[in-house]
Amino acid sequence: MLTRRSFIKINGITTAGIGMGLKPAWFTDLDQYQTKRISANLRRFNSPAVEDKIVKVKATIADPEIAWLFENCYPNTLDTTVKFNDKDGKVDTFVITGDIDAMWLRDSSAQVWPYLPLIKNDPQLKNLILGVLNRQAKCVLIDPYANAFNERATGSEWDTDRTDMKPELHERKWEIDSLCYPIRLAYNYWKISGDSGFFDHDWQKAGKLIVDTFKTQQRKKGHGPYHFQRKTEVSTDTAPLSGYGNPIKPVGLICSAFRPSDDATIYSFLVPSNFFAVTSLRQLAEMYESIAKDHSTGLNCRALANEVETALHKYAIINRPGFGNILAYEVDGFGNQLCMDDANVPSLLALPYLGAMKATDPLYIATRKFVLSTSNPYFFRGKAAEGIGGPHVGLGYIWPMSIIIRAITSTNPAEITTCLKWLKHTHAGTGFMHESFNKDNPADFTRKWFAWANTLFGELIIKTQQSHPEILKKVI
Repeated sequence: MLTRRSFIKINGITTAGIGMGLKPAWFTDLDQYQTKRISANLRRFNSPAVEDKIVKVKATIADPEIAWLFENCYPNTLDTTVKFNDKDGKVDTFVITGDIDAMWLRDSSAQVWPYLPLIKNDPQLKNLILGVLNRQAKCVLIDPYANAFNERATGSEWDTDRTDMKPELHERKWEIDSLCYPIRLAYNYWKISGDSGFFDHDWQKAGKLIVDTFKTQQRKKGHGPYHFQRKTEVSTDTAPLSGYGNPIKPVGLICSAFRPSDDATIYSFLVPSNFFAVTSLRQLAEMYESIAKDHSTGLNCRALANEVETALHKYAIINRPGFGNILAYEVDGFGNQLCMDDANVPSLLALPYLGAMKATDPLYIATRKFVLSTSNPYFFRGKAAEGIGGPHVGLGYIWPMSIIIRAITSTNPAEITTCLKWLKHTHAGTGFMHESFNKDNPADFTRKWFAWANTLFGELIIKTQQSHPEILKKVI
């Protein structure tokens, strides 16, 4: 089974680009703009609303390559990754990440997120996302500490990990955002559709388990039950100190053993994920209060959100020479702070995208300036593009996701245009976004099938068409 690290370089080119007949990124023959979507009869799910959106948005895009990329990428999750079933009167949707046949709570939420605005006009699309919510509640109840799940109780290649594995789990890396993303999806599904039926006994039970898990991982009463160790040569794939992570001082923040990249944290208080938790807890509180009329649980959610927010303002801000006050990426409560950013979302760069901070906040503006500079050790500038990567793939590899998030969170049309230009010239002729690419050679990339990055690109194009349509009216 493939893992997120599964790529092999041959003469400087990854196996992701071998044997596919790919043309160089600079090749501009119009023949290359024939659709890269799989045949209609092989697609996992068809949405009339999505197909209509593709036609309408493409008509506003002057650049043929950008239009082609949008057509390929935006429906990729529906075309290739969803398994939709309607059994026993309760819809169920299992969503794989792409080239890994498992469902991440984070990725599955993010993969269907760009389709939410269309659910009012497409009942089956609405049911598909409702099926994701049903499946996610089931997953949380199986194990709130797991990040990725199997479709059935089949076990996985990670069964030997030293943690409390179960046959339903693909991987058991504790990441705060794994519990935030389902809340984000559920809350916005409810707000857009008006349908509160998903928030049933199972979802309410899962929500309370999420709150309890967050409280446990504040670690006010010791380590708690979660621990994780893996036999590996890769230090970021395992947690130190018997699997509990490096020491923290309990200050109200929530520990995350791993980052959204699935890499181990250095300091367990992962700042962007704690910001995400604050937003998610307030959304969860509103659902308990408005839908379930459970004001007691709503108050518990709000109290925890306030506690975490207060601790963030006290412990996560650092004065960085040349930038002023910025947010650290990780802290430990003792005063130690790690200044960096990672491409995976939640990230410091993505805080406005997640509704966790306004793009106009001076603290975010200063932090953004830092993370998009060479003072961030995982910001890379090369011949092909510039952007943020991370330790997961290695130095010198830019993640298209970071370029997309930079554009989505930007208020500057020139910056958005530049980001689109980088994305246009770094897909290596494949017509899709990748996990990462070499800053000097886009043909050296990882993961040819990564649905989250694809649908996120589609979201960027739709947002640009709505907020800065003039950008798409020219060849970039």
